[in-house]
Amino acid sequence: MRLLIIRHGDPDYALDSVTEKGSREADLLAERLSKLSIDAVYLSPLGRARRTAAPYLKLSGKEAVTLPWLREFYAPVQDPETNKPRNPWDFKPSYWLRDSRFYDASLWARTPVMQTGDVEAEADRVFQGLDDVLGRHGYRRRGDYYEALRANKDTVAFFCHFGVECVMLSHLMNVSPMPLWHHFCALPSSVTTLVTEEREKGVAVFRCLSFGDLSHLYAHDEEPSFAARFCETYDDFSQRH
Repeated sequence: MRLLIIRHGDPDYALDSVTEKGSREADLLAERLSKLSIDAVYLSPLGRARRTAAPYLKLSGKEAVTLPWLREFYAPVQDPETNKPRNPWDFKPSYWLRDSRFYDASLWARTPVMQTGDVEAEADRVFQGLDDVLGRHGYRRRGDYYEALRANKDTVAFFCHFGVECVMLSHLMNVSPMPLWHHFCALPSSVTTLVTEEREKGVAVFRCLSFGDLSHLYAHDEEPSFAARFCETYDDFSQRH
């Protein structure tokens, strides 16, 4: 089985849509995806993901199933420095890196700061939603692996968001999402590809073939968006701090 986890195009957050650049990215992405044999499409309910999927759905004639849990991961916590709400996937390194529990799959959501919000419950909602989809496609969660009840080579696409993508990956790989949120960056319209490996009969695990692939942009000399990144050097105040 093959999973394609696709981040929306360059975002216009105020309108919950994509920018003009995001529209170009979506068109180039649709051209690329149309060359693949995709068996099922799942979609975030948020506008920027729906707008990104629209060109592909029109080109392919496929219908998408909207899943509420594919929306951007939203479980604000109380920032210990400012006492203001903060997304759990947006902490400065001087804070989260000093606590090894954030690297632990079983402890990260039970740290004091994460307990100030609904992080654990929201993560469980994503985990269960993903497992429900995989179950419908023949793979049932058993502890830390998937039981291949109906092993197949179906390709399933998810149009969603970077934050929830990392939570999905953390579940498939049995790791904490914190290092994924803070050490990785899936730029707009990027495609992350995973496949099952069944080296033991009935025991399937997911392996990542590529993360944040943007070959559809490079093939047309379209510059990747900066969205989701922070300043490359601290003294560059033209980039997000």
